[in-house]
Amino acid sequence: MPGTRDHFVVRVDGSDVHIGEPELQRPRSCREEPVIREHAPGARTVAAALFTPSELDRSSRRRIARRARAAEQAGKRADLEARRAMLAAERADRKQAGYLPAGGETGPDALRSYRRFRVPPHRATSEVLAGAYPFLAEAGLGAEGLFIGQDAWSGSSFCFDPWVLYRSGALTNPNCLLAGVVGKGKSTLAKAIATRSIAFGRRVYVPGDPKGEWSAVARAVGGQAIELGGGLATRLNPLDEGPRGTTGDDAAWRAAVTARRRDLLRAVAESALGRALHAVESTALFAALDATVRDNSVPTLPHVVGALFEPGNAVHGSTVDELVADGRQVAHALNRLVRGDLSGLFDGPSTTRFDPSLPMVSLDLSRIQGSDHLIALVMTCASAWMEAALADPGAGQRWVIYDEAWRLLRQASLLARMQSQWKLSRALGIANLMVIHRLSDLDAVGDANSQARNLALGLLADCSTKIIYAQESGEADKTAAALGLSSTEAKELPTLVQGEGLWRIRDRAFIVRHLCTEGELALFDTNARMYGEA
Repeated sequence: MPGTRDHFVVRVDGSDVHIGEPELQRPRSCREEPVIREHAPGARTVAAALFTPSELDRSSRRRIARRARAAEQAGKRADLEARRAMLAAERADRKQAGYLPAGGETGPDALRSYRRFRVPPHRATSEVLAGAYPFLAEAGLGAEGLFIGQDAWSGSSFCFDPWVLYRSGALTNPNCLLAGVVGKGKSTLAKAIATRSIAFGRRVYVPGDPKGEWSAVARAVGGQAIELGGGLATRLNPLDEGPRGTTGDDAAWRAAVTARRRDLLRAVAESALGRALHAVESTALFAALDATVRDNSVPTLPHVVGALFEPGNAVHGSTVDELVADGRQVAHALNRLVRGDLSGLFDGPSTTRFDPSLPMVSLDLSRIQGSDHLIALVMTCASAWMEAALADPGAGQRWVIYDEAWRLLRQASLLARMQSQWKLSRALGIANLMVIHRLSDLDAVGDANSQARNLALGLLADCSTKIIYAQESGEADKTAAALGLSSTEAKELPTLVQGEGLWRIRDRAFIVRHLCTEGELALFDTNARMYGEA
């Protein structure tokens, strides 16, 4: 077989087959299979890895094997260098991007332990975990309802609607309590809730506005502000039948009107006397009311007082003389509304009409000066004037807002009427909002175990939503005890800034920043006199 040192020729079938050295620079995968190339007509060149003819001597075969291994290692080194270059480029990119390494920074300040930190798993209820790790922000109440502001813990928007939350089961009743010291924004929040609810088809009733702050708001939304007080021609007849509503049963309507009038007269008499009526006094009062309704097309308080002083007929169980004696003190108590310091307000037919279809109706009592007892007496008569509309379950969803309610909590008779309204809120489709300054106002409501104190505490218990604005440090503990707040929630109360409030909705708590537009702030402003503005 002729050949040279680096080239071999083999004769196959009469043709020269040229066998060259292996293509050592190819990858192993390529060198494992023979490569056949067309060399010349009738000839083929066959090359394969480490192909050496058997005629070669041992030294030649070793030389060829060394060359093949050298080429293979050179390829591996080239691959390794390429991979190192790629990893170096990736590390440079990560370093430039500023990613934190998975194991933390290196160096003496890395604060890493020798062994990896491992914590055994622990299972507990969400209530327990919330106490162990309170820094959790939940998803909120959803996006339905009124926009209130921003959740201070999660940064998301906060929406609230008692009717929506009641339908979803988040609330057990729609009644709300709003408490906060002067100047922290609770009145602004109450007005924002009222006005924004109108866009959802709700109407707003304010049975008594002692400071006259709701009059401008009511007129701005197309409602009515009824002003009462000395020197004004406005007069309300608390014995008006009021709007009939959607019921079509005449007997039921008459019975409802009679019951409402009796409740009103009893509440006013008890408020004026400062005690509960005796049984014989109630008999004399109801007999006078029945005679008044029978003899007058438009019954008024002067008619009732006249029938108490001079009853026309005896009733079952009492003669005329007994009615006069039994009703004497009641007659003098009611005479205060007819010829006393409240004359001109409720001593004749109404000079204005209550329109329950308006978006907002407010009774402005800012012109009435006197004690809280006098304000409560007036609000008792005025609120009864609205009760016909409130008692209509077909009138839609309505807010009833008792601003400066701390004045009312001291009157047991009015508290009883409010409690009845609180209990029937779901059936009537209304949501009551009670606005007070602090929970310690309850200390002035009767004795520790009196009926009045229990009624006031019952109103708080019937409020599923409690909104607490900033409280003094000494009031935080009392507020927490009265409302059942946790220690973490109680610590938040003194730190709340203006416009921030703790919203306690059943067992859920939120810190909410109330947000208003410039137009709302201008309309709700209560500091005009402090700034010297008109």
